[in-house]
This record gives sequence, structure tokens and C-alpha cells, in this order.
Amino acid sequence: MAADDPLRFGLVEVRIGQRQLLVDGKLVPIGARAFDVLALLVERRGRVVSKHELMDLVWAGVFVEENNLQVQISALRKRLGMHAIVTIPGRGYQFTLEPDSRPTQSASIEVSPRVRHGNLPDALPDFSLSEATGIRQRLAAILAADATGYSRLMAADERSTMAALDAARAVFRGRIEAHQGRLIDMAGDSVLAVFETAIGAVNSALAVQEALSIADSAVAEDRRMRFRIGVHLGDVIEKTDGTVYGDGVNIAARLEGMAEPGGIAVSEAVHGSLRGKVSANFEDQGEQRLKNILEPVRWYHLRAFDAATEAPTSVVAPAAKRTPAMVSNKPSIAVLPLTNMSGDPKQEYLADGISEDLTTALSRFGWLFVIARNSAFTYKGRAVDVRQVGRELGVQYILEGSVRRAGDRVRISAQLVDAIADGCIWAEQFDRKTADIFELQDDIVGRIAATVAPEITSAQIERARTKRPNTLNAWDHYLRALAAYHRITEEDIKAAIPLLEQAIDLEPEFANAYALLAQCHLKMGQHGWVKPVRQAYETSRRIAEKAVRVGPSSAEAHQALALVLILVGEAERAITVSRRAIELNPNYAEGQMVLGLALVFCGDLEGCLTACHQAQRSNPRDSRASSRLYDAMGHAYFMLGDYETAIEVSKKGLNEAPSLYGALVTLACSCAQLGRKDEARRYVDELLRLIPRYTLRALRRHPLFVNRELIERLVDSMRLAGLPE
Repeated sequence: MAADDPLRFGLVEVRIGQRQLLVDGKLVPIGARAFDVLALLVERRGRVVSKHELMDLVWAGVFVEENNLQVQISALRKRLGMHAIVTIPGRGYQFTLEPDSRPTQSASIEVSPRVRHGNLPDALPDFSLSEATGIRQRLAAILAADATGYSRLMAADERSTMAALDAARAVFRGRIEAHQGRLIDMAGDSVLAVFETAIGAVNSALAVQEALSIADSAVAEDRRMRFRIGVHLGDVIEKTDGTVYGDGVNIAARLEGMAEPGGIAVSEAVHGSLRGKVSANFEDQGEQRLKNILEPVRWYHLRAFDAATEAPTSVVAPAAKRTPAMVSNKPSIAVLPLTNMSGDPKQEYLADGISEDLTTALSRFGWLFVIARNSAFTYKGRAVDVRQVGRELGVQYILEGSVRRAGDRVRISAQLVDAIADGCIWAEQFDRKTADIFELQDDIVGRIAATVAPEITSAQIERARTKRPNTLNAWDHYLRALAAYHRITEEDIKAAIPLLEQAIDLEPEFANAYALLAQCHLKMGQHGWVKPVRQAYETSRRIAEKAVRVGPSSAEAHQALALVLILVGEAERAITVSRRAIELNPNYAEGQMVLGLALVFCGDLEGCLTACHQAQRSNPRDSRASSRLYDAMGHAYFMLGDYETAIEVSKKGLNEAPSLYGALVTLACSCAQLGRKDEARRYVDELLRLIPRYTLRALRRHPLFVNRELIERLVDSMRLAGLPE
């Protein structure tokens, strides 16, 4: 059987090449990760697949909790039946369905009942069309629109809101017809229309937003009804009654959810067909995975040109325009009130307390916009659609969860959801004893906050990676530089520097960009990638001090300055600065990590390990900072004489960052002390390959350690390992 041939197991059909799952002839919605898990189990049917094998292959190169695999297995069992995938205790999972020996027939998939775009089915399948069905497939441009904050407006003034909605509907109807479009549906606060051409749909959308903007200019800001509009050009299924279905409709609806209030989002298909044909600017937002759409979709914000200036402008009324790029492009999150699952209303205080503390903890991350507690708590006790919440609050991410207390134990579940793509980014469950409820609350809040922030950063980096260079804003430049910085190669560090300089040009008070730029110059000096080295350190220090001046409340700026101070021989001052970073954001794991480095170089070895273990406990998932963490711990264990543990943790650091020279130093010293001189020499050779100027003389001149006894122990050990004078 060819790789692309479907595999049939009774009523279940798996199409590996097309990444589709059918049950009883019907296309079943399934997430990308779940399908990857299914494909592996199907390909290895007949044997047990271990959890480690599944996680290594499905989440290659990414550290995830086992809970993520369990979530995908649970999702598959819901679709295939509980016995399709069995758990083999202590070993893994096995796919148990028997393959069908009959030739697979192309299934004719049922047509779903008519739906409006605001209440789409989980997936709209392909159809086997025939003349007898009365259904035809064609290319069309779809316009989907939805009002933002409609429920809030209705709750405040129902009569005025209905009048505003009727007026908006009249605008849509007139502009759609004026551009040769056909109105499909106006159910509730939504609009769905079909056009023969993309230019007709886009010009209609621009005209609608312009007319609504003018009408809103005399309305109070909090009473304005703004619409998001999505436009896509693609295949649709059209019935004889004019109803349309298919991915074309689905994608337009998903794009509408990504548009700004009063804005327009269009797909790559629309952009490609209209380039140079409309008076508007397309701002590339990169590729986005959309719910139940197999392939990522590249999309754009559409900005109308100002007739007088020929500059792109928002189509919303002047008073509603977004403020500077860094503000509007910062990632944003709402912490929804956790659900009390205990069955005891008296436990409500615990769920509310954790929700409120999470809001406060996340707001300590200056680069993250966090919706106020009062706004988020309006959703308390309500079954919510995260996409709708995201639209109403104007946020990209939602943190939600539950609290269940029984006796002296409490279980807290949390998940981070992308409100635009409607996908789970991270999920975890915490089980604790309730001996001290306040200590428990602080611990859980710290763990969640310290994990969620890096998860959001990683998601944002992936989004920025797919955007075209001429559409990058300051935040995008920073994210691209951050990804390059953590690869720690000469090429990547050199590429990160101009990206950060561009970010600062666009946003001169961008403290985090200054902080990262300082660390890039520090890396250049550390590795000898620039001459003279002293100049790199001076530049790094100057920029780090500028970061603190422009961002006095930025934990990242203080962390960067502390790191620079350590590497220019001022570890004692670095302790003070890194402790300030932790005061500014107690959940910032990198602040604890840099404190650990500063403490070890000052000779406080136990204090170093305490700080490092705190950083590790706060966020065990963030591999971007773990190399420095292992570096500091390796130094501490070596100086304490625990050479085997020093080797173990330093190898972990080297695995995260192959050019981590501090780990190479610890490995060489530890192996030499254990009498493993050949192994020690190999680490010295690698160290000299990375930093040819590294000698015992250089080590004595710049030991980093402050304590004289520790300096001598380091020099003697490196001499024993074979480092030249």
C-alpha cells in the first residue's frame, strides 16, 4: 500500500498523507498534535509505543509535560472509542483496531445543516459532488463580520444598541450590494456575504468601515459598536438556496476573529490577487494556524490610505485609533476566574484568590498587557467561548482553569489558550496538600506565572518568524533577535544586533530591547568574536545601564545589567542589582538564575544553589535560560567538591548550549580532579577551539570569582586539565 493510501479499520479511516480522520464516512475534526500521535500509533500498530517515544517524536526538541500527551490521547479516544487506544501500565500505548482487508472506497461525506458563520461546525468537510445533489463548488470571495462588545452594549442599553445594530446592518447591506456582493446572512450581530471577486469584497469592507467610522464619530467611546471584518478568497460549496459552506467560509470567519475592532483582516489569497489594485496597505501578520484548517494561513491587517497623505491609516474613527505600535502589538492576556469544582460554595474564595493573584503576578512582566481583574471577573460563573472572550476583551491569550478541594488536598488545573487560533498552548495540573493555604496559593501562582510568560514569548517568536521583513514592528524585531540570541552562535548573535537596533529606532524607550542588545555585545566579547574585547564589554555595560534608565521598573533590564556586572568582575554589585530584578518580578526565573551566578562568583555556594533551585522550581520548562542555570550550579558543585554532580549538571548545560564555555571549564576541572585526564583534555581542546585566547594567564586576569581561594582552586584544576599557560 502506498504511503498516501488511506488505512481503514472498520468504520475508522485514517488518511496519513492528507492528515484526515474519518469515522463512518464523516470527516472528524482533530488537532495537529492529536493527528501526529494517531499517525505514530497507527504506523506502529501491533506493538506498544512508549510515552517517551511518542513525546520525543511528536514534540521533537520541545520540553512538554506528560499531561500534554494525555490530553491528546483523551481527545483521540473520544473520537475513536475508549478501546481504540489502550494504556499498557508502565509501558505506553497501543492502537488496537484491526485493519480492514477490503479496498477503501471514497466516502461521500454528509452535508451539515445550514449554519451561520458565527456558529460554525467543528469542521466543514469536502463533498463528493454530483448533479443530483443540487450542490456546486466554486471559487468566491467571502466577507464575514461580527460586532465587538455586543453583549456589553446590550446589557447597558438594549434599545440604543438595537438601533445601532439596525443602522449598521443598513450600511452593510448598501455597501455589499454596491460592490456586486450578495448578502447571505445577518443573524444576530453577524454578517456573511459572498462576492464574485476579491476586489469587490475588499472595497465593500473598506467602504463599510469608513461609513461606520464616520457614524461613530459623534457617539461616546464606550457606546460605539465596532465590527471586525474578515475576507478570504477560496473554494465554497453553494446549495441551490444560496447557502454557502466550506473552508472558504470557515477561514473568513476565523480571520474576522483576528481583526482589530473596526479593522479588516484578509488572507494571503486576497492579498495576492489585489496587490496594487486597492488604495490600502497590507500589513503582514505572518502565518497562523486556524482551528480545523489543515494548513497555516498567512494573513494581513488591511489599512486604508489617507487620501491627503498617502499614508496607511486605521479605518476606525480618530478617537478609537490604537496608540503606539509597541502598545498595540504587545501580547495580551486575560485571567478568567478559576472555576470552583469542589461543590462547596465556601471554597469560592480560594479560586477567586488564585485568579486575582495570577492577574497581579502576570502584570509584573512589563512586556505583557494584562486585562484588569474587574473586566475578567464579568465572566465568572458563565460558560464561555474563548474566541468570543478574546474578541470582547481584545486579548490574544486566555488563562483559565479550575480548583477542586477535597479534605486536605487541592487540585488546581490551568491552561493557556490562544484566543485567536482557539488552540491550547500549555496545560498543567497541580496537586497539593492544604497544610498552609496561603503558602499553597503563593506557590501555585508563582509556578503558573513563571511558566505562562515564557510560553507566550515562544508563541510570539513563532508568529514573528513567519512575518515578512518589511512588515516587522519593534516587538517583532525584538522577538526575532531573542530567538537568535538563544541559539548562541556567532552568526546568530551578529544577526540579532541590527534587529535590536531597528527595534530601538522604532521604539526609543524599549527597555527590553536595550537589555537584550547589551547581552548580545556581552556574548561577542565573551567568545572573542569582536576585537578589542574590552570595547565589547564597555559597550555592553553602557547599553545595560541605559536599559535600566529607560526602564527602571523592568526586571529584564536589571537582570541584563547584573549579568554584565558579573562578567566585568563586579559580582558583588551584581547581587544587589539581580535582587532588585527579583523584587520587581518575583516570578522572573532568569532573575533568580543571575542571582545564583553572582552568588557563586562571590563564594556563597549554598546561596547560589538555593537561588538556582528556586529558578528551576519556578519554571522547569523554559530551556532558553536553563543553560546559564546549569552553568552556575556546575560551578557551585565543583567548588563544593561534588565533582560527579558538577559533571552531571554541566553536561545538561552543554546539551542546551554547545558553546557554553563555563560548562566546559567546570567539566574540564571536575574530570581532572577525578583523574579522568583524557576526558578533561577533550573539554580543554573544545574550549580552545571556541576561545583560542583562553589561557591560565587570561584566567588569572579575569577569573570572575571574587574569593581568592576559589580562584586558586580553579587555576590549579585547569592546569591539571591541560590548559596552557
